[in-house]
Amino acid sequence: MSENGTDKQAGSDVIVVMTNLPDAQSAASLSRSVLQARLAACVNRLGPCQSEYWWQGGLEQAEEWPVLIKTTRARYAELEALILAAHPYDVPEIVAMPLVAGFAPYLAWAAGETGAGANMEEDNG
Repeated sequence: MSENGTDKQAGSDVIVVMTNLPDAQSAASLSRSVLQARLAACVNRLGPCQSEYWWQGGLEQAEEWPVLIKTTRARYAELEALILAAHPYDVPEIVAMPLVAGFAPYLAWAAGETGAGANMEEDNG
């Protein structure tokens, strides 16, 4: 670990998953569901943005609410399934981005909050 607390290997298990929702209410609902299922340590609901994309042969434009979800590779499949079940789009954007480096204590916290022990702590508390 370097003197400033970063460790390139520590980030290898933590990922950031991004999806976009059509409104603030659906973004808030998805965020709460993901956190209650302990599939993420943290969710950032960003303000609305303008998205432009091709859909069914036409150029579309929409206002969307990006959601950034901090989780681990081990929890990705469960997270994807939850997003698909709750998402209003036919083909939602669900992309996972690996972290190449990060503040080691934060990465350890994120991994710990989504690990098997996190569910047991929630059940006991």
